[in-house]
Amino acid sequence: MRYLTAGETHGPQLTAIIEGFPSNVTIDFEKVNFQLGRRQKGHGRGRRMQIEKDTASIVGGVRHGKTTGAPIALVVENNDWKHWTSVMNIEPIEGNDESKRRVNRPRPGHADLNGGLKYNQKDLRNILERSSARETTMRVATGAVARQLLEAFGIKVAVQVIRIGDVEVKRQDLAIDELIRITEESPVRVVDKEAEALMIAAIDAAKEDGDTLGGIVECIIEGVPVGLGSHVQWDRKLDGRIAQAVLSIQAFKGCEIGIGFEAAKLRGSKVHDEIMHSEELGFYRASNRAGGFEGGMTTGEPIVVRGVMKPISTLYKALQSVDIDTKEPFTAQVERSDTCAVPAAGVIMENIVAWEVANAFLDKFGGDSLEEIRSNYNSYLEQIKNY
Repeated sequence: MRYLTAGETHGPQLTAIIEGFPSNVTIDFEKVNFQLGRRQKGHGRGRRMQIEKDTASIVGGVRHGKTTGAPIALVVENNDWKHWTSVMNIEPIEGNDESKRRVNRPRPGHADLNGGLKYNQKDLRNILERSSARETTMRVATGAVARQLLEAFGIKVAVQVIRIGDVEVKRQDLAIDELIRITEESPVRVVDKEAEALMIAAIDAAKEDGDTLGGIVECIIEGVPVGLGSHVQWDRKLDGRIAQAVLSIQAFKGCEIGIGFEAAKLRGSKVHDEIMHSEELGFYRASNRAGGFEGGMTTGEPIVVRGVMKPISTLYKALQSVDIDTKEPFTAQVERSDTCAVPAAGVIMENIVAWEVANAFLDKFGGDSLEEIRSNYNSYLEQIKNY
């Protein structure tokens, strides 16, 4: 199973095509749009979120509410396109740099300069339009489709923010349904109300200073069977595939699974999860420091993944840059942006991780239809029970 996305941040639409998705999976269109709506929320978002009301249209691969096995095509129209029809026209247009909104001053931290050099583009808008995090709209949409396959097998996905700037939440051990309920009501997606107030204040202060804030988000997936992924080749290790996917999200600079980097300062007895067995549960772990993985394969414990998002690169208090035409120093050009997008980034990461787990689920249980997959899945569970 794979997907491709296309489209620019100020173009007419964003598009995604999913290939290899099985047939007979019921698709709830409202669930797809619910995820897109979640991506637009969060204290610290910019004015673009007030312009766009993202709604996906499924224009292929689904009939009468169920997938057919054909490629699934999704489209999200950009409402802001009406203000950019000339600037982003596919046909050549006349005019000066100002009317074309040419970008010649690369923004530190963005893809602008690297992309301009790589693709030999003297208008850096040709880079920023595609490298923009607006592209994640379609990755959320594809994840929203994939997680409906997971739901058919009782697999649940949640996310929470655990840090914004220098404010960190106090950890709480909550059932996944309770975690989802509380974080959905929080403007910064946290369960700690004291930290919530401090985070909101920190975001407001950064906005006042023309600055930005990053943070850490945590994704949890429960109900995953043992054995997704494989130890036999490097690119079949599911934890590695998840880490690559997380780091592909715009502005993400780190990923850890389970206790992650904390393991470096602990003895092995405080890192590894002891193996237990009972008639009711079969094999299980006494703890979950490994975050649901051993040897690149799921253990049956919840998957726990954290991603680090850097502060957004576009600052209203612009940093130093160099004009690519004159090579003279200037302050970087400013494109409309957010002060803090960590809560929204959590939704993006949640759906991207869900996609990777769904993909590994299909790798393991195969089948072209939901019924065939379920038969393979049930047979495997019986095999594990009798091990």
